[in-house]
Amino acid sequence: MKKILLIALFFSISALQAQELKWYTDVREAITVSNKSQKPMLMFFTGSDWCGWCIRLQNEVLKTPEFKKWAEQNVILVELDYPRAVAQTPEIKLQNNELQQAFGIQGFPTVFFTSAESKDGRINFKGLGKTGYVAGGPTAWLNVAESIVHPKKI
Repeated sequence: MKKILLIALFFSISALQAQELKWYTDVREAITVSNKSQKPMLMFFTGSDWCGWCIRLQNEVLKTPEFKKWAEQNVILVELDYPRAVAQTPEIKLQNNELQQAFGIQGFPTVFFTSAESKDGRINFKGLGKTGYVAGGPTAWLNVAESIVHPKKI
């Protein structure tokens, strides 16, 4: 009986892990995946451990089944975090600070939709649009995101 419970627990944990979205923290890796999949990147600039609006966006939108379904089909996820209490490697700190400067991020949360290419060691971004916290839960937020990722042609 213990073996059955352990096996069931293992498969439950595996199923939960399979449901998690992949958030890249290395932008170069995300660019490679983005270009291979022909999907733009959703770059989430966040203060995960101190920014109230960032935490609300996470809980109200980014952790919902609706967002998960949409994201898997439409974007490559990149988290660029600026925590106060959580340690980061010097490489991640440097990368995130450079991207904050490059995109002119002045407030959190900011979500940039972009495509990019790496050429001769330099990254060229093509911005598609940006947003932040949008009241109204996943439906309202995804309407804004969808209009950026798939704009209607006039």
